[in-house]
Amino acid sequence: MHRFGKVAVLMGGDSAEREISLRSGAAVLAALQQAGVDAHPFDPQQRSLNELQEADFDRVFIALHGRGGEDGTVQGALEYMGMPYTGSGVLACALAMDKGRTKHIWEALDLPVAKSTVIKRGQLVDAQQLLQRLGGKVMVKPVREGSSIGMGSASSATELTEALATAHQYDHEVLVEAWLAGPEYTVGILGDETLPAIRLETSHEFYDYEAKYQSGDTQYHCPAGLSDTEERALQHLAKRAFEALGGSGWGRIDVMCDHAGHYKLLEANLVPGMTEKSLVPQAAAVYGLNFTDLVVRILELSMQGARD
Repeated sequence: MHRFGKVAVLMGGDSAEREISLRSGAAVLAALQQAGVDAHPFDPQQRSLNELQEADFDRVFIALHGRGGEDGTVQGALEYMGMPYTGSGVLACALAMDKGRTKHIWEALDLPVAKSTVIKRGQLVDAQQLLQRLGGKVMVKPVREGSSIGMGSASSATELTEALATAHQYDHEVLVEAWLAGPEYTVGILGDETLPAIRLETSHEFYDYEAKYQSGDTQYHCPAGLSDTEERALQHLAKRAFEALGGSGWGRIDVMCDHAGHYKLLEANLVPGMTEKSLVPQAAAVYGLNFTDLVVRILELSMQGARD
């Protein structure tokens, strides 16, 4: 493990996902140290990034979620410093963090997505007309937030107006997307490999923040219950979606089915959660990698050359 040198695990930060990031970072740090890596915690909310060089770190494991951590910002700073880091590069992270532009790219490449539109803060909206155009029920999401923060559903003009107001508290742009009624899946990417799909099952109307982090009845099915043909098709779609954004190293693609059972790409996560109960570690375990093996593999991938 000496080949990695001194490793900083970036965690915490200033985003709305700070608490989740601290949990991811603590799990990654413990696993790296258990594997014999000289790893140390580093919270950019508490310390200047300049200290990475001053403290003679050799590389960085990014466990920062949300803005500043997975939107290309910290990646750009590390590029400027010449500091190797895990995951995707500046461009891929910036694109993946923006749900609207991600969908534009996927649409341009004829990858399947649900109908949607982006509403800017202050923009005049005919809520009833928008609902009708998108099928009568919609999902509303801040364009640049994760962990389902600020998300809501709407099936009336009043609900849509309220959901837009809530989402606009988190971002000046909000994605309004046609409601998808089928099962939800997530597919992890690790280097050139695609991990087994996970099917998510929640008692909530959708996979919201509470279902992700607080509810005790959310179920994760891996294997996902798909036929071999369906599983391969889903994995292939996820890999294409990841590569379309310039993703590298590792990440996760979220997918749902419409009422007819057709896959629709939701979004890309290029710094996924990394507690031992998070989705990528669950899929990796089915694939044959325990949590420690997984974090070491992600760190190894940071040594494999140029991004974007």
